[in-house]
Amino acid sequence: MENKEKNIFELLKAGEVVNMMEKSYLPAVQHMDVTRRRCFKINHTEPDMEVIASMIAELFEEAEGEIPTMIPPLEVDFAKQFTFGSQVFFNHSFTAMSAGGIQIDDNVQIGPNCTIVTTNHDFGERYTLCCKGVHIKKNAWLGACVTIMPGVTIGENAVIAGGAVVTKDVPDNAVAGGNPAKILKSL
Repeated sequence: MENKEKNIFELLKAGEVVNMMEKSYLPAVQHMDVTRRRCFKINHTEPDMEVIASMIAELFEEAEGEIPTMIPPLEVDFAKQFTFGSQVFFNHSFTAMSAGGIQIDDNVQIGPNCTIVTTNHDFGERYTLCCKGVHIKKNAWLGACVTIMPGVTIGENAVIAGGAVVTKDVPDNAVAGGNPAKILKSL
């Protein structure tokens, strides 16, 4: 039986331990370079939404799903590690450390200045990545200045209050807020 080896992007999404100093990590570095250059172009283009939409489509050309609506500026490191549902909206100043994969389902709204992180480092070996994907389910809403940490799932119809730092899963139909975020009420 043939043993197909995973590529670096599959390893990162699977949460495998990855050493950034190994030669096998080079395709990831190259992809980050292309992604950051595309973000730079987007962030320095006159705010013509047709032009920006075309550039966003190019940025996420290797991502899965429907291209979202995004208001620049934005910073993304691994554009190909995204999966989008339909009708996803990002307000300005979005930041993603997306090596571990970010799945955003239908009708999600992400407020201004939000950050999603899927990457962490081994405490002893700082060049070793330990990734955990983030999943934001259908109809969720992230208020302004929300930070989502590695491995978190935001439930369907959940609302994350502005300024929250989400370190644990949020169930469906819940409002969460604070640092670290706690469930404030059910909808």
